[in-house]
Amino acid sequence: MKGIVLAGGTGSRMFPLTKITNKHLLPIYDRPMIYYPIQTLVDAGIKDIMLVTGGRNSGDFLRLLANGKEFGLAHLNYTYQEGEGGIADALALAEHFADGDRICVVLGDNILEKPIAAAVRAFEQQQRGARILLKEVPDAERFGVAELNGDRIVGIEEKPSKPKSNYAVTGVYMYDGTVFDKVKKLVPSRRGELEITDVNNAYIREGSMTFSYVDGWWTDAGTFESLLRATNLVAQSKTAAQRSRAAQD
Repeated sequence: MKGIVLAGGTGSRMFPLTKITNKHLLPIYDRPMIYYPIQTLVDAGIKDIMLVTGGRNSGDFLRLLANGKEFGLAHLNYTYQEGEGGIADALALAEHFADGDRICVVLGDNILEKPIAAAVRAFEQQQRGARILLKEVPDAERFGVAELNGDRIVGIEEKPSKPKSNYAVTGVYMYDGTVFDKVKKLVPSRRGELEITDVNNAYIREGSMTFSYVDGWWTDAGTFESLLRATNLVAQSKTAAQRSRAAQD
C-alpha cells in the first residue's frame, strides 16, 4: 500500500501565522505539523509516500524533509497543487504515483495518538472498496459526520447543523484503485471545490465502505483552537511517555 499526505491550501483561517509559511509547517510542540502524518504512515508500515502541497512556500517542504531520511525512508515523492481545488482535487494529483495500488491518505493537519496499523491491516483484507476512521467528538458539526446503522455507514454529511451522530470522519482515508475514477466524476461543491465527502459517499452508495474507530485521541490542527489543543495533547503524551520510561529505569 502507498501513502499520500495532503498538505496544500493557503491556511487562510490561520492568518497571520500562515502569511509567510504553509500551515503544515507550523510547530506542534517540538516538531513541525507535517512530521506527524508522515510518521503515522511509517508506523503503519507504509514506506512509499507522496506529499501533495502547494502555495508560495512549497519549497520549504523539500528543504525540511528532503528524501525522508529522518523517517527511515529511502525516498519521498512530491507533487504540486495549483490553487485551492479541495481535498479530492489534491488527491487526484497522486493518480500516477498510486499506479492502481491501494492508498492510505492522511490530511496534513491530522494528528493521532495511537498507530493506525490495525485499520490498515483490516483494509488490506478487504477485497475492494474503502475504509475510513471515525472518532466520537463533542463538536461533530465541525466535521464530516457519519450516519451509522449497526456496523454500516449509510451516509456522510459535511458540517451538519444537526449531526445524525457524534462520530466525526477523521482525515485518514484508505481507498482501492477505483478512487480516481470516482474523483473524475465529481462536480464542484458550493465552495467551488471537489469534496472528499462526495468520494466517500460514492463508496457508500456502492456498498464497499467500511470503517474503524480511532484508538486514543485524535485532533486536527487547522484552527487556532485546534492548533493549541494538538500541541497540548502531544506535550501531555510525550511527558507521560518520558515519565513511564523513567519509572522503568
